[in-house]
Amino acid sequence: MERPAAPAAHEAAEIRLTITSPEQMRELGRRLAKLLRAGDLVMLSGELGAGKTTLTRGLGEGLGVRGAVTSPTFVIARVHPSLGGGPPLVHVDAYRLAGGLDEMEDLDLDVSLPDSVIVVEWGEGKVEELADDRLQVVIHRAVGDTTDEVRHVTVTGLGERWAEAGLETLTG
Repeated sequence: MERPAAPAAHEAAEIRLTITSPEQMRELGRRLAKLLRAGDLVMLSGELGAGKTTLTRGLGEGLGVRGAVTSPTFVIARVHPSLGGGPPLVHVDAYRLAGGLDEMEDLDLDVSLPDSVIVVEWGEGKVEELADDRLQVVIHRAVGDTTDEVRHVTVTGLGERWAEAGLETLTG
């Protein structure tokens, strides 16, 4: 009799969450920060106003970094050094960058990655080549004329790094 094959270590780990307020989005960021370490790449995607920067604020709080985490839209990238010996947070907004990794090279993210946690908003098709192991966070919200605060968040860990990283702890 054949045994079922064990899942490969590089298969994606995924969780889905429903978030109902900006404070819950920040709390998700704080919980996620407990799983992050230097060398991690986090890609955030979602519509304008979905909560990408709010999530990153929570990450900054959880990582204990210096400086207010705000959208880096016009400066493209901000570095927030750690206040407690942990990795710095590099927060990138790739919305205005049309080219792929070539245009991102000026930011030297590949140099920063081993020592930092890098969070890239709007990074799809632009930064995947930086790391085989990465965390993808997709935030869906109702679009149009709505005051609905509900967000559906899918967190997917790609690569061996995330196979046993404990993403299920984010649901608590």
